[in-house]
Amino acid sequence: MSDSVDVLFSGAKCVAYTKGKGPFRTGDPVRFMHRVITGQVDLIRYAPDGARMILQRAVAGQVLAEASAYSHAYHCDGIATAASRVEILPLSAFLARLDEDPVLARAWTDRLAHALQGARTNAEIRTLRTVARRLDAWLDGGNTLPPKGHWQDLAQILGVTREALYRELATRDELIAGVNNR
Repeated sequence: MSDSVDVLFSGAKCVAYTKGKGPFRTGDPVRFMHRVITGQVDLIRYAPDGARMILQRAVAGQVLAEASAYSHAYHCDGIATAASRVEILPLSAFLARLDEDPVLARAWTDRLAHALQGARTNAEIRTLRTVARRLDAWLDGGNTLPPKGHWQDLAQILGVTREALYRELATRDELIAGVNNR
């Protein structure tokens, strides 16, 4: 799909974002599609109680908020977690390319299907009752424990408090040793 994404984003403009800034906020009209070139941009939604949930973590080569191509407004915030460069392409150009090229449209559909599968897996993980089971399911999905300074982000992904995650990680000496040896 990376070749297809290159075609979709050909001629896109590059925009830089500093940490804490981003290409859109909840409620903004969708006018552009975004692909991360360098850095990291998180797709963040806030629960009614203020809890911050990371719904997507887009890194180099990944399209941010793919489903926004079919929405009038963003349902989340797109926020850079570090200095990032992002390609932006007008939504109208993006959709026109899909309309003009059935092979490209199929590749995009495949990408959306994979994103949906990932979202369902994340939702399933969040239904598990214990932090231990959520962490195990997340790790079984092919993920690896991030460096210690990023465990709070993992807590947000799992939908648990950072303190609960830290307590669980404290019981897993082998897992922690693996992170420290990277």
